[in-house]
Amino acid sequence: MTEEEIKREYELVDRAKRDPAAFGPLYEKYFDRIFNFIFTQTDDEDLTADLCSQTFLIALGHVHKYEFRGVPISAWFYKIATNELNKYFNKAKTRKVYSLDEVSLRNLFEREDEEYSEETVRQLIEFMKDLSAEMLEVLQLRFFEEKEFREIAFILDISESTAKMRTYRALDKLRERFNVNMKDGKA
Repeated sequence: MTEEEIKREYELVDRAKRDPAAFGPLYEKYFDRIFNFIFTQTDDEDLTADLCSQTFLIALGHVHKYEFRGVPISAWFYKIATNELNKYFNKAKTRKVYSLDEVSLRNLFEREDEEYSEETVRQLIEFMKDLSAEMLEVLQLRFFEEKEFREIAFILDISESTAKMRTYRALDKLRERFNVNMKDGKA
């Protein structure tokens, strides 16, 4: 996002602090993104709808407390959604799903102008299953949600250097798995 876009959004937030109806354009702009973000971690439409609704209800209820911290308002929505997901999974005593589909991975390869084969995409999905939830979380935010490191840090309540470290460690682990497979002749 450009600084001008961030400024315009902040003006909307400022209006929403005085008039809740002004929150509507922000809801409309980010609903699908937040819904999809939650869905990839639950793989359950009904649960996703509930958590997404809860996310925006919390945001609307707390918009008067929102303070600009150098990141787009979307980072605040992702942070609330992440907190709601964590609360749900802690209470349910289950683990997040992280259902990354082949279409998302193909789009990532195409954005990076990388060549890929169906086997490469399949292997990447398998290798990602071995990553920790923390690593998957940063990869999802960085590459599928296209967040900057400072946004990831804000969303996950970690330092920017920790966000970078987790991302690079996850990528190194994936590279290592690919290299082992190449040496074993499995690719």
